[in-house]
Amino acid sequence: MPMKNIPPGEENTLVLTGASRGIGHATVKRFASAGWRVITCSRHAFSEYCPWEAGPEDHIQIDLSNLDNTMAGIAEIKQRLEYNGSRLTALVNNAGISPKGPNGERLGTLNTDPEDWKDVFHVNFFAPILLARGLMDELSKARGAVVNVTSIAGSRVHPFAGAAYATSKAALAALTREMAADFGPKGIRVNAIAPGEIETAILSPGTDKLVEQIPLRRLGQPEEVAKIIYTLCSETSSYVTGAEIHINGGQHV
Repeated sequence: MPMKNIPPGEENTLVLTGASRGIGHATVKRFASAGWRVITCSRHAFSEYCPWEAGPEDHIQIDLSNLDNTMAGIAEIKQRLEYNGSRLTALVNNAGISPKGPNGERLGTLNTDPEDWKDVFHVNFFAPILLARGLMDELSKARGAVVNVTSIAGSRVHPFAGAAYATSKAALAALTREMAADFGPKGIRVNAIAPGEIETAILSPGTDKLVEQIPLRRLGQPEEVAKIIYTLCSETSSYVTGAEIHINGGQHV
């Protein structure tokens, strides 16, 4: 859990979207174990059943599919950082949505509703740059890092991830390169991770069959992804920017 004896202004702080489950939840635990303060953002309110000791004071409810709500969320993050005298060392854009059909089926280019395209791109693509731009001064002051979570689906047609999700993640990979070029002179590093098949509670039925196509012959664990995210936000990666790290057991080869 976060170390409470660190003087104000010296504690590393992470802002993390999509923190309520899977990779996001594992990321909270990894950074907290290293003494970081973690401000979590989710479209859900903080649950009283969550064991996270920081509780609602370090959780912000944001609907990233809504522009006004996203901008209001950014303003609240800035206020909380200023109030606590915290430095923003990292922003991890992990939130992502992938709509399914009525029976949970994959939606392709021919049957994805226009409203779904809009919502997916707002959450998966526009929100990351809005958050990074809105928090740029805070990140620059700490010479911080941004990590965008893309996907293996961004580089190939995936049997479960829909067309809107896949294309938004491909766009996010390109955005990461653009951000690295623009944010670099301000002292901010921007990288991406592209997870493959990670064992979480929201796996699509049939994912286990994909293991046969993975050289390591197993699904990845959320904790393995969280470790790489942490590395990209630490001094270990101080000269790494504009990269996209594949975390998929060799599935992409």
